[in-house]
Amino acid sequence: MASQEAHRSGPWKQSNKGHKTGRHRSKGAVEKINRGRVSVKVCSKKGVKVQRRVDRKNQLMMARNQARQEALAKKRSLGGAGSPPILVAVVPLSETQEEHVKATMEKINGAVEESQVVSTGGKIHHLQVPRFKQRFSLIAPRFDSLYEILDATKVCDSVIFLLCPHTGMSERGELILSSVLAQSIPTDPIVLLGSPDEIPPNKMNEVKKLMVKALERKFPVEKVHTLQTDSEAVNLVRTLGSQKRKSNVMRERRGNLIAESVKYIPGADLSDGCLELTGFVRGADISVNRLVHVPGLGDFQLDRIEKLQDPCPMARRNDMEEVKVLKPDEGQEDLETENAPDGMDGEQTWPTEEELQEAEQNALKKTKRVPKGTSEYQAAWILEEEEEGAAGPHGDNDQEEDDSDMEEDDMDNLEPPLEEEGEDSDQESGDDYEADEAMENMSVTESTAGNTEDYDKKHVNFSEEVNEMERIKQERMEAMFPDEIDTPMDTHARIRFQKYRGLKSFRTSAWDKKENLPYDYARIFQFENFLRTRKRVLSEELAEGTYAEVGWYVKVVLKGVGAHLKTQFEGRVLSLVSLLPHEHRMSVVNLAVRRAQISHKLPVKSKTHLIFQCGWRRFGAGAIFSQHTTGSKHKYERFFREGSTVVMTTFAPIMFPPAPVLVFQDLPGQGHTLLATGTFLNADPDRLVIKRTILSGHPYRVHKKTATVRFMFFNREDINWFKPIELKSKQGRRGHIKEPLGTHGHMKCIFDGQMSQQDTVMLNLYKRVFPKWTYDPYPMDPEQVDMDKMDS
Repeated sequence: MASQEAHRSGPWKQSNKGHKTGRHRSKGAVEKINRGRVSVKVCSKKGVKVQRRVDRKNQLMMARNQARQEALAKKRSLGGAGSPPILVAVVPLSETQEEHVKATMEKINGAVEESQVVSTGGKIHHLQVPRFKQRFSLIAPRFDSLYEILDATKVCDSVIFLLCPHTGMSERGELILSSVLAQSIPTDPIVLLGSPDEIPPNKMNEVKKLMVKALERKFPVEKVHTLQTDSEAVNLVRTLGSQKRKSNVMRERRGNLIAESVKYIPGADLSDGCLELTGFVRGADISVNRLVHVPGLGDFQLDRIEKLQDPCPMARRNDMEEVKVLKPDEGQEDLETENAPDGMDGEQTWPTEEELQEAEQNALKKTKRVPKGTSEYQAAWILEEEEEGAAGPHGDNDQEEDDSDMEEDDMDNLEPPLEEEGEDSDQESGDDYEADEAMENMSVTESTAGNTEDYDKKHVNFSEEVNEMERIKQERMEAMFPDEIDTPMDTHARIRFQKYRGLKSFRTSAWDKKENLPYDYARIFQFENFLRTRKRVLSEELAEGTYAEVGWYVKVVLKGVGAHLKTQFEGRVLSLVSLLPHEHRMSVVNLAVRRAQISHKLPVKSKTHLIFQCGWRRFGAGAIFSQHTTGSKHKYERFFREGSTVVMTTFAPIMFPPAPVLVFQDLPGQGHTLLATGTFLNADPDRLVIKRTILSGHPYRVHKKTATVRFMFFNREDINWFKPIELKSKQGRRGHIKEPLGTHGHMKCIFDGQMSQQDTVMLNLYKRVFPKWTYDPYPMDPEQVDMDKMDS
């Protein structure tokens, strides 16, 4: 039997490519490597069994039902036993609705039968509704105080806005609504029409539609409520108790309360009094060892926390509630907000006696003409004529080179000069007397006499208008030619821009973050890793027996309250918040904000004094502006442009995000205006805010890639000083300075392509900008100032 021959492939056999598995190995390759071996981790598992499909469905259904039950229990506990009452603020959005606030609160209190109203003597009224098994607290902050409305709504669970059925909301009402929505509230606001007595019933639906249309650009409005009948009042109370609540991390992480009663107890010293605030604990537990912050008053330590009896309990109990008193221990936080800088921290070792003697021997002796009896030490400080000439306008290296300061000096020169005194004034007075004799008396009606002068005194501030016009011109020039300035002709450019440097690339060039820091940076605190510290602080648990739980009715006693603060809290609604560790210490904070829709259209220059409301804290400062970009360096912005997001950097206390930010500006003649809204970015002193300055020149003669440039510098020494820095043109050419020509600032430049006579040559200079220490922890309420003026 012949053997079967095996088939051999010929030269035309197709050979396919192997399958590419990418960066990972294929299953076959893994099995070939393992050769049946099983990992130790899999072998050590116990009781691993695959569930059936039905079992997996049952497990998911049980988890879903458990989550639903937890959500329902949390919703049912709102305003019930063991939790604080639902706090509702009634805020009018028009001056005509101030008188209807009290009537609205009375209708809500008497809406449900068998309800009970309890008043603790302050501005808060408690409503107990057994039908819904809930409690409500109603508060009405003053309409003429924006700060009081913001402090009250920051703690509230729901907000009722009163609208005028005829005019809607006024200009101030729009400011209040925008500010309250920007700082966020846990529920959707409820819109309520005021007294619609003059509106016919058949026109009511049309009025509601107009109100909804007017509010759509602010927030989505589902319904506009009215209180014409008892059923509408009951539905409003039911809506307040069943509203869907959004998560508010800022409130959930910090315990807070709104004061129902305020009592000041003076101490032995004027600055050592005590302030007692009574109310329900909300948000989170309040520790007696941590600091508390009262908006408008500052940070304080706690003397004690007393648990009181609930003024409006849901269930009447025969036994008395246990009264507790919590006292701070040795772990109480201190009030230290700043570092104590050491002036000798950066100094070298103190010189020895041998080194001092050697320095005296090597010192140059110079003969001076001095008065008789002058010591050697006094003679060293006497300057001769040559030295005085050398210490001229260019000898002071510490002068401020910022072009913004130069512009401010120019603006100061625009003020009208004062009248000169002396013989000229006497001669003018004599001329006026002779002119008065030549004049005759004439009767003029009051309607035409003095109207212009009265109008100017009341409404016109001439110096402020001149400064405002100058700022508008500067903003227009900055928009047309960003960062470009003219090289001064009376000052050497190497002296004027001695703090600037050139960069090969703004994005990738290195810049030392600890280089040439100002003295104020020694007064602040800085974290090695801000995010890691934030995670550690938020995960800390309070010690047992040192905190008041949520839902307790407590009396919080603050110590170290000065008597000068009495005018700040008398007759006001006060709120209190427990601060997290380190949130009272000063640092450099960065706030990402965007211009508000209702803000004015006037230019806002960097370092302008503004009022910030960052989370629970309100302060005034002059922040610097920079672009909100990624990377290690951020470009400085001279103006706050509309439509762009900027980062405002200033000295302020630390706060752990997230937290809303509101920026206000007090304009003369326009009052308090909302400028911008945003969020807290971080507390990072190492943020590099780099200011760019562009020196521009114009091609005088062009030959292919070579050009003679003028008007960038005006002397030969400045050209040699800035010779290493790269040049750029507006049409994208790059080049460098080859050599100076003459003595009047002409220079030969070489570029990487054909130059155009219409092009502009630019030289970019950079320097780091630091914020100034302009922190004001007690910004004055403008409404309070107006009231004080009226009283005086």
